[in-house]
Amino acid sequence: MNVDFGRQGKELPWVLNSICGEGLVSSLPAIKAIVFCYVKLVAYLCDRILDNPGSEFVINGEGLVTTMDPEAFVRLSIGSLGLRIPVASSKAVQDGIHASSSLCLCEIRLRGFPVQTASVPLIFSPEANPDPHSIVSSFYLEESNLKALLTAGCFHASHAYLEIAVFTGRQGFHCGVSSKKKQIGTFRLQVGPEWGEGKPVILHNGWAGIGKTRHEGGKPGAELHLRVKLDPDPRYVFQFEDETASSPQIVQLQGTIKQPIFSCKFSRDRRTSQLDPMSTYWSSGSSTGGTAQESERRERKGWRVMIHDLSGSAIAAAFMATPFVPSTGCDRVARSNPGAWLIARPDACGGPESWQPWGKLEAWRECGIRDSICCRFHLLSEGQEGGGLLVSEMMISADKGGEFFIDTGRRTPAATPLPSPQSSGDFAVLSPTVGGFVMNCRVQGEGKSSKPLVQLAMRHVTCVEDAAIFMALAAAVDLSIEACRPFRRKAKRGTRHSL
Repeated sequence: MNVDFGRQGKELPWVLNSICGEGLVSSLPAIKAIVFCYVKLVAYLCDRILDNPGSEFVINGEGLVTTMDPEAFVRLSIGSLGLRIPVASSKAVQDGIHASSSLCLCEIRLRGFPVQTASVPLIFSPEANPDPHSIVSSFYLEESNLKALLTAGCFHASHAYLEIAVFTGRQGFHCGVSSKKKQIGTFRLQVGPEWGEGKPVILHNGWAGIGKTRHEGGKPGAELHLRVKLDPDPRYVFQFEDETASSPQIVQLQGTIKQPIFSCKFSRDRRTSQLDPMSTYWSSGSSTGGTAQESERRERKGWRVMIHDLSGSAIAAAFMATPFVPSTGCDRVARSNPGAWLIARPDACGGPESWQPWGKLEAWRECGIRDSICCRFHLLSEGQEGGGLLVSEMMISADKGGEFFIDTGRRTPAATPLPSPQSSGDFAVLSPTVGGFVMNCRVQGEGKSSKPLVQLAMRHVTCVEDAAIFMALAAAVDLSIEACRPFRRKAKRGTRHSL
């Protein structure tokens, strides 16, 4: 439970003014009335807290207390995988396994979600069990997903199942020849009412017989070890109400309700002022002359985004630290020379306009049949300007857009400490069992109106500043789609290409 009165509680005087009347706070004879107002405010907050356990409270720009209520999400995790083939089992199955390798593959299927794949290690000792803490796959279900899984439809079976199909052989091609895979068996777990109860529950933990060999001639068949667990994973959901470059308001979504939380201010200055509090972190490269339009054809630099709370205070920012420039011999930003943003928070030890880097986002364009924008995010320790700790790297379709996320359970680096924006250790250690999902951001592709949609895990948000720093990161991801477009391509009117 957190009640945020804004930075250093500066909003309280005008909150009291809204309760007691303008000018009363500054009047010495009104001390008793002020004390009464504080008591009244605390009582009001207590009532709201009792009615909304686990929620975040903020004082908005009108002196009112609003609630940051999370949306209900459920995490379905599959882990502790292992395959055991008894000696007396089918010779064909054993031959297929030994011919492939000591690893098998599995496809994890859940209706309405893309199929996920994972490796399944072989276990030869009867006494051995797989790592109980390993997680190889996760599905995140919101209320609409659960309703669809629990409701019978016209075009699918009456009951939905989690299915894990195990195969021998290697997937893909080798020397131009398709590798053949053979199915050993399938584990099925029916979706039941407990999935929608919002409580932690272990659906399965242990060995299970799979496939056709279970009763083959009375011989023991292949066995799959797995752990399937449901955990509540509430999230705050935010959306930019317009394109990032249009300096939109950022609202929190609570069902059909939109609640203003932040405002976003985009600006572009190709010159780095000595008075700029981030100038020491910016690239020293500068334009060699010519008009602004000519400079934009050679490089894109000086973009910045400020995130303000509802009182108007800047509480997070994203600065374009390294210009986005075409690599030698081509018209695109390449991996060898990526553009970069610094994600920053106010420096508590500095002046009112002093900033401290918190993270670094690098972006470049990968060419192929369909071009992609690669975004790579590092966390920076205190006073660190380069390098940092890699926590996410992924591809976003340049045409269709896509998702950027930080999640230790989904193709992200191994367990790493993720300090909170205030360096208070609020994010603890992001291991697959503790950290899991942190945030995701959905953006549109080139030439499309993009209004970033951001989800944050509630357990990683302890104050408004925690949420704001991820809004700055989301804005940088969104603007990187534009910054990485080919330089020879002309912008279309009416699109964000006209930046």
